[in-house]
Amino acid sequence: MLNTRPAPSPPPATHDAPVVVIGGGPVGVRAAQRLAAQGHRVTVLSAEPYEPYNRVRLTPLLSGEAQFGEIALPDLKEAGDGVTLYEGQRVVKIDRAERHVITADGAVWPYTTLVMATGSRAAVPGNPGTDLPGVYTFRTAEDASALVARSFSARRVVVIGGGLLGLEAAKGMRRRQCSVTVIEHESRLMPRQLDDAAGARLADNIRELDVEVLTDTAVKQISGIDRVTGIELSDKRTLACDTVIICTGVRANIDLARDSRLSIGRGIVVNDQMQTSDPAIYAVGECCEHKGRMYGLVGPGYAQAEVAALSISGQHQDFDGSVPASKLKVIGADVFSVGEVEQLEVRANVRSHVWQDDQGYRRIFVERGKLVGALGVGPWPQSSLVQDAVQQGLQIYPWMLFRFRANGLLWSERDDDPTAMPDSATLCNCTGVSCGQVRGAMAGGAASVEAVGLQTGAGTVCGTCRPLLAEMIDAGAKPEPMPLWKPVLALSGVAALAALYPLVAGNVPLPSSFDADSLRTWLWRDNIVKQYSCFVLLGLTLAAMVIGLRKRFRFMDRLGSFDGWRLAHIVIGLIAGAGFVAHTGFRLGDNLNLWLGASFIATVGVGAIAGLATGGDHELRARRIGSARKPPRKLPIWVHILAVWPLPVLILAHVLASYAF
Repeated sequence: MLNTRPAPSPPPATHDAPVVVIGGGPVGVRAAQRLAAQGHRVTVLSAEPYEPYNRVRLTPLLSGEAQFGEIALPDLKEAGDGVTLYEGQRVVKIDRAERHVITADGAVWPYTTLVMATGSRAAVPGNPGTDLPGVYTFRTAEDASALVARSFSARRVVVIGGGLLGLEAAKGMRRRQCSVTVIEHESRLMPRQLDDAAGARLADNIRELDVEVLTDTAVKQISGIDRVTGIELSDKRTLACDTVIICTGVRANIDLARDSRLSIGRGIVVNDQMQTSDPAIYAVGECCEHKGRMYGLVGPGYAQAEVAALSISGQHQDFDGSVPASKLKVIGADVFSVGEVEQLEVRANVRSHVWQDDQGYRRIFVERGKLVGALGVGPWPQSSLVQDAVQQGLQIYPWMLFRFRANGLLWSERDDDPTAMPDSATLCNCTGVSCGQVRGAMAGGAASVEAVGLQTGAGTVCGTCRPLLAEMIDAGAKPEPMPLWKPVLALSGVAALAALYPLVAGNVPLPSSFDADSLRTWLWRDNIVKQYSCFVLLGLTLAAMVIGLRKRFRFMDRLGSFDGWRLAHIVIGLIAGAGFVAHTGFRLGDNLNLWLGASFIATVGVGAIAGLATGGDHELRARRIGSARKPPRKLPIWVHILAVWPLPVLILAHVLASYAF
């Protein structure tokens, strides 16, 4: 979350040198892009020997679903001529006094301001056997490449660690037909994001994919002499295996900062402007520690990169922290978590509420009437709204809790439709991009998922939000008018006027005296003519009803397009209205006749409203009345359908009563 507040200005440059960014990961690249947008010359020094890539998408690379080019980050050249990327340049020393860094090949790189985005590395526990051949980590593209090569000979794989990274590694190796077992020393999978029930639900989903899961189990040592042969567990069991993947967390890369005598804790300590203890040096991403907290997700890192770029440019903006949130698909299962779930389970004054069925499990945490956390496994249509409610600290009322316990939803008639979500709601969890930022990019001319992603970063990491992003773009585009919308509007307008006539002008009076040549006498006093007009009216009503069913039966597609038959339905409705006037003169009578007449007029009137809403759908949605998912015509059409069905029964009762009496 960002908050505006005065920030100390970086010291003036001592020579004409660029801003140097150490690290070519997603956060380092984002910092370089934002700095270039502010008019700075930027040099990016990446220790890895290949172009920057998306670490979140290493699993498709491991499983063979993607090639490296598909997970590469957008080319820094698109940021303009102000950014220069140097690959394979590992920084070994920072000379703060002279304001330059030195790389492993001895090259000297001067800087005006330095941004450290050194990231983190896999944390390898001190168990015996971790140095044996056949033991791997899963953190970088180099790790993924090594595991791809290993997968051709691996048969039994053990993944140590049941967090997100461990489960992703398990998924990748299982896709390569390896037998996989996941070991987690906590009582559940993803212990920081889920509770016991959700962890158990996730474990069951994973077992269905033939991945074995062992929880509440610790590894004592990795067995083998010149290669891995098995895993020895703390309960004295032994698992035979030929490959071990260690995914037990990460450690911030702070060695360079320590050697440079910057203030460090678990990470490089920064203030609200992302400055380190040296005002000329900033730190962003997984390597930094802000107010005692570190963030392992790319979204907060992007927010930090934004703040650092603005601060370096002399603009004042603070980083005030971020609510941890995850919404992703883990080995085929939807997993959602927002808030400090581990702490909320034991915090005083926090009450939780659970909903579950065969398809999913959802739990929310409420503190003094405000939503402070939530988690779930399985589809949750309102997850983005829930995340926004947690981040905004929205009030949760008793009827909302009642609804949640009944059907798992906090809001009625709402779902994850991005067109209805507030600007503050997060659309892309990986990058922290809100619906408002996406709408801003669209207003600026971005008309595709790729264009919005280039401007905001949304959809460029795991890709989970791309369908929602596409839906928002489609809904945000100028709605196209439906075929034949002009005649639909015109005929519906005529029907509306006809339905209003009896309310404004009343009925057509009968002639005061008998006149054989009078049309009114012929229509309303001749019993034979009255019978004919009644049966014609009944036939027209039934025909309109049958045409209304045209869309419900696919075999009727051969009879012509639905658009043409919609127009025919309106025309027949108008003719039926004329027949109603010919039969009644808007004199509705009493009792059953009154019900029949009122029902017919209501059917025509609501049908006219539905026709107007249908023909004018594009103009209504352009004015944000309704949406593509909830078109403005939906309600009047259903009311029209409900109104029309009693008519045949009422007309039949009217006919029988007429002949009986």
